[in-house]
Amino acid sequence: MTVAWPAGSVGEQSLAGHVQREAGGLCRIGLFVEGVRCGGCVARIERTLAAQPHVVHARLNLSTRRLDLAWKGARGQVDGLVGLLAGMGHAVVPWMPDDVAAADRRHEQDLLLAFGVSAFALANVMMLAWAVWIGHWGDMGPGTRAFFHWMQALIAVPAIAWAGRPFWGSAWRALRAGQTNMDVPIAAGVLLTTAMSLSETLRHGPHVYFDGALALLTVLLLGRWLDSRMRGRTRSGIAQLASIAAQPVTLRLADGRTEAVPAGRVRPGALVVVAAGERVGVDGVVREGLSEVDASLVTGESDPRPLAPGDEAIAGMLNLGQPILVEASAAGADSTLAEMVRLMEAAEQRRGRHVALADRVVRFYTPAVHGLALATFLGWLVLGAVGWQLALVHAVTVLIIACPCALGLAVPATQVAAAGRLLNEQVLIASPTALERAAAVDTVVLDKTGTLTLPGATLAETPADQALVALASGMAAASAHPLARALRAHAPEAPALASVREVRGEGLAWQGPDGEVRLGSAAFCKVDAPNAQAGPGPVVWMSAPGHAPARFRFAPVARPDAAEAVAALQAQGFRLVLASGDRAGPTAELAGALGIGEWHCGQTPADKAALIARLQAEGRRVVMVGDGLNDAPALALADASLAPGTAVDATRRAADAVWMGERLAPVPFTLALAARAHRIVRQNIGFSFVYNAVWVPVAMAGLVTPWIAAAAMAASSLAVTLNAMRVGRFSMPELRA
Repeated sequence: MTVAWPAGSVGEQSLAGHVQREAGGLCRIGLFVEGVRCGGCVARIERTLAAQPHVVHARLNLSTRRLDLAWKGARGQVDGLVGLLAGMGHAVVPWMPDDVAAADRRHEQDLLLAFGVSAFALANVMMLAWAVWIGHWGDMGPGTRAFFHWMQALIAVPAIAWAGRPFWGSAWRALRAGQTNMDVPIAAGVLLTTAMSLSETLRHGPHVYFDGALALLTVLLLGRWLDSRMRGRTRSGIAQLASIAAQPVTLRLADGRTEAVPAGRVRPGALVVVAAGERVGVDGVVREGLSEVDASLVTGESDPRPLAPGDEAIAGMLNLGQPILVEASAAGADSTLAEMVRLMEAAEQRRGRHVALADRVVRFYTPAVHGLALATFLGWLVLGAVGWQLALVHAVTVLIIACPCALGLAVPATQVAAAGRLLNEQVLIASPTALERAAAVDTVVLDKTGTLTLPGATLAETPADQALVALASGMAAASAHPLARALRAHAPEAPALASVREVRGEGLAWQGPDGEVRLGSAAFCKVDAPNAQAGPGPVVWMSAPGHAPARFRFAPVARPDAAEAVAALQAQGFRLVLASGDRAGPTAELAGALGIGEWHCGQTPADKAALIARLQAEGRRVVMVGDGLNDAPALALADASLAPGTAVDATRRAADAVWMGERLAPVPFTLALAARAHRIVRQNIGFSFVYNAVWVPVAMAGLVTPWIAAAAMAASSLAVTLNAMRVGRFSMPELRA
C-alpha cells in the first residue's frame, strides 16, 4: 500500500526507500507517528506491531513520538506495517527531527488560535444568552428572543465548527479505527448540543445551548494547549547526545597526514588526534601528549583530570590543555557516549508506557457514557411511547450531563494550579505526568557534584604562611581554571601579578625576584612526597625558592540548605541514596555531613542507571536528582526526576522538573506538593463519578432539561476547578530560608 503523507511533503509514495538494510536480512526504519497522546497509545501500537510474525523490534517514544521499527524480510514490507497504524487512526511519516519540531510548533499555535476563537465567541454568546435568560423573567417577546437566538447561532456555529477541529479529527480517527477515546463523547456532546440548539432556533423554541457547547469547548481547548506545552518541554536530550557522538574525529594516517572522518568509521587501533578545546570522539588510550580533560560528561565531576600516555580516554571528555594522540579501542556505536544514548532511549521507552490515571479511567468511562445515552434514546422511544425528537432530547441531556468535562479537568486543572505554585518556588514542570509519577515515589537517589553541592570549589586547607597564600592568589588571577578562581576568591585583595605563564594541563609559572614560582600539580611543582595527593578533595601545590612545598586543598561547596533539605526528605519517609562519580573520600565525607547512610562512589552513567534499575527491581519507586550529562540516563530511567537549573541542556530535557537557585529546598517541596496534587486529582475523579451517579439516572428519567443539564455540568466543572485551586495554597514553612 502507499502512505498518505501530510500536506507540503513529497507526496504519496512508498516508505521502502527510507528503510536501512542491516546484516542478517534485518530491515530498520525510524518513523514519526501522529496522534500519540498517552501511554495507552504507545502500548497499543507496540502490541499490534509486535504481534506480526516478521517484526523483531517495535519501540515507540511518547515524548518524541519516534517509532523504531525492525523486521526480517523485504524493504517493501514497511508499507504493510504502516498500514496497520493507519487502520488505527495514526498518520505516519519518516522521522525527521527538524520537521517534527516544526510540526509540533504549528500544532501548538493552532491550538492557541482555536482557543482564542472559541473564547472570543463564548464571550459574545454569553452576553446574548444573559439577555435571553433575563428576558424569561421579563417581558421579552418571542420575536426578540428568536433574534437573540439567531445572533448566538451566527456566532457559535462557525466558531464551534472551526475551533473544535482537534476534537473532531481525533474522534473521527478513533471511530474509523473501531476504537474510542475521550474526544468521542466530547465531540458527540458538543455537536449534538449545537445541532439541537440550531434546531430549536429554527423552530423558535424557548431554549438554546450554544453557550454551554462553547464553554465546554473553550475549557477543553485550554487544557489541550497546556498539555501540548508541557509535552513540548519534554523533548528528549537524546538528540543532543547523539549530535555530540556524531562529531567527526581527526585520524592520523600512516604517512603523517590527518583526515577528518565520522566517528563511526574509526576502527580499533586507529590513531585519533584530539586538539585543545575538542571532545574526545572515541574510547581509547593516550599514546602521546600531556593534558587535562573535563570528564563531567562521563563522570559528572567538574574537576579537571590529568591525562598522560597510558591513561584511558573516554568519548565525551573535553580536552582542556595540549593536543593528545589517542589509540582508539571503541568508536561510533561501541563508544561510551553511544552507550549513554542507548541507555536514555531504553529508559524513555519504559517511561513512555506510563498511563495517566485519567487515561486509565476513560477506558471504561467513555463506552459507559455512550451506552447510557443509547439506552436512554431507545428506552424512551420504545417504552416511553414518545416521538424520536423527545427521545433524542433526553439522550442528548444524558450526554451533556455525563460529558467528561469534570473528568477532563481533573488532571489539567490540578496541573495548572500545581505548576503555578511550583513556579513561585522557582520550579518548572516539564512533563504532563510528572506530578503523578512523583507522588508515587518512596526512594530519592541524589547525585553529589552540582546537586548536593554548588558548581565550583572552596579552599579547605591553606599554608600557614599568609604571604604564600597572597602570592598564590596573585598568580591565580591570570587563569580562568576553576581551582584558580576558587583560590583567587579566597584572597581577592592580593595584587594580581604580571607575566604569569600558564602551562595548559600543568599549572602556572611566574618568574619572581628569587627564582621561578610554580603553582599546579605535584609533578609540575616537582613535589616528590609520597602523600602528594593526600586529602579527600583536589590538591594544588606551590613551589617557591626558599620555601617548603605548600599545599592548597579544595572542597566542594554544599548547597546552603542541603542539610535541612535532606532532613525534610527523611522526615517525609523517603529512603535516600547518594550516587556519585567522585572518589570514595569526598563522597563519604559529604554523606556523613548530611546524614545520608547509603552512598555509592565512582559511578559511571551505566552504574547509576543500573542502581536505579536495581532499586526498581526491589519494588521501589525512585526519583533521581542530578545535574550532569552522565546523570541523564538515570534521570530518564527513574520513575520521576529533577535537575537544577545549572544542569547541562540534555539533562534538563531528560528531567521531569527543573529548579532554579542555590537552595535544595525545592526538591522536598516538589515531592510533597506532588503527593498533595495527586490526592486532589483522585478527589476530583471521585467527585466526577459521584456527580454522574446522582445526575445520570435523573437525566435518563427525563426529569431535567438540557438547559439544567448544561448548568449542572458547568457546576461540576467549577467544583473541580475550585478544588484544584487548593494546590496553589500549599506551603511547607519549615523549608523556607
